[in-house]
Amino acid sequence: MPESWATRIERWRFNLFPAYRGTGAWVDYIAADWREVRVRLPLSWHTRNYVGTTFGGSLYGSVDPIYMLMLMRNLGPAFVVWDKAATIRFLRPGRTTLFATFTLSSDAIAEIAGEATRLGKVIRDLEVELKDAAGLVHATCSKTLYIRWKGDR
Repeated sequence: MPESWATRIERWRFNLFPAYRGTGAWVDYIAADWREVRVRLPLSWHTRNYVGTTFGGSLYGSVDPIYMLMLMRNLGPAFVVWDKAATIRFLRPGRTTLFATFTLSSDAIAEIAGEATRLGKVIRDLEVELKDAAGLVHATCSKTLYIRWKGDR
């Protein structure tokens, strides 16, 4: 799905936001329905660690807020979405630009919304991989999200 003008403006705002900008990453694409987001993390003086590879904090910071924002946009104001926990596994050093693609299917969103409406709250784990241009995985990050329905049960 192509970007809309609204998501293109959101992408520009996101990339200019100081906290995200500090990670060295760039959001390259946000689908009009917020069900796909693509992030790019270049290896540069800003993201390089002492040994010349991508700094672990930049790896994590580049993917940190994305799933939470995607769920907030797709579930709407009737739901509260918070990051609860995260783990990152460093599989190999990043020596080039790394990429992450976040996707949420309509079935997954409907399942989360239904479960949160029925039970009041849901805790869900979502995973993303940081890959190089050849598709080699350099790190995986698992985000634990808390989703609560604001209405009555």
